[in-house]
Amino acid sequence: MARIAISLCGEGRGHATRIATLVERLPVGHEIHIFAAADAFEFLTRRFPPGGPVRVAEIPGIVFRYTAGRLDVLRSISSGFDFRARQLGPLVDRLERELHAIGADLAVTDFEPALPRAAARAGVPLVSLDHQHFLRAYDLGALPWTLRWRALFIGLAVWLYDVQASDMVISAFFRPPLKAGWRHVVQVGPLLRSEVLAATPTRGDHLVSYLRRQTPPSVVEALAACGVPVRVYGLGGRGPVGGVSFHAIDDHQFVEDLASCRAVVSAAGNQLIGEALHLGKPLLLLPERAHVEQLINSHFLVAMGAGESCHLEAVSASRIGEFIGRLDRYTGAADAYRGRIDGTPIVLDIIASRLAAQAAAP
Repeated sequence: MARIAISLCGEGRGHATRIATLVERLPVGHEIHIFAAADAFEFLTRRFPPGGPVRVAEIPGIVFRYTAGRLDVLRSISSGFDFRARQLGPLVDRLERELHAIGADLAVTDFEPALPRAAARAGVPLVSLDHQHFLRAYDLGALPWTLRWRALFIGLAVWLYDVQASDMVISAFFRPPLKAGWRHVVQVGPLLRSEVLAATPTRGDHLVSYLRRQTPPSVVEALAACGVPVRVYGLGGRGPVGGVSFHAIDDHQFVEDLASCRAVVSAAGNQLIGEALHLGKPLLLLPERAHVEQLINSHFLVAMGAGESCHLEAVSASRIGEFIGRLDRYTGAADAYRGRIDGTPIVLDIIASRLAAQAAAP
């Protein structure tokens, strides 16, 4: 079997969930080496404990910067440039040594800039698999012009991650046309965990909400006053507030709650949206005003007719109540995506084909 090196962005859970899903559905016997930072490293070390066939090592990485509880775009971009100037070079050197030491047959990266450069030096084929490259590759002409300009600006930061990959895959729950010059990109849906694929959707009374640690207290207050039980993940376990209960991250319990919920009121991450649509759940998305990627995700979700969007900073109990009152309007559209959105099989085929080509090469 093959030896595969994988790197990923450490920000949030979407990257870590995507890579965990991919690793768990690869054929048994591959030797997997994962290089991750920050939240992703913590998540993956719990998912793949030491001593098993999957090895997880920590690396430095780029993370979002917040000021007064809000995403600070300029600080985040500045931090990215500082990482490139100070840490990227030594990290590329380290990962090149790692590739040689393990005798890697293939490298896979999920929006992490060092491993692609190390793979190019080491002559190891690379599969690029992420969501963020949609900002560069997708024709976003359907967006409102203000959001298009913001997407263009943020997309400039993605150039740090532009790589010469053997295969480039973009995972997204939406699929607009590709721009000229990006027709080589393979478009797939979100990669869904085995727990999600095995879940049987039912319709309960509660809402599920996944929120970032930096979420303002006013959002929790709005959820507590909306008149419906809400199960919140992402803020840690603690005592309830009104009808809101707080749950530590537990993948099995989260999927059970998601499969049995009435609807989702949550941050606008690509991975969670894909999981909710697979289970036929309408969504009220809460993108941060400064978070362009989440704003775009929200735009496409609304365009699909599967839910609504409200800025995180403006959400209120009455706004959540209005969404609940309109749920029947979105259930049919959400149901249309049930069981049809998983992109994992295509990615597995790409990896298998690349490994076969590598094995057949002289």
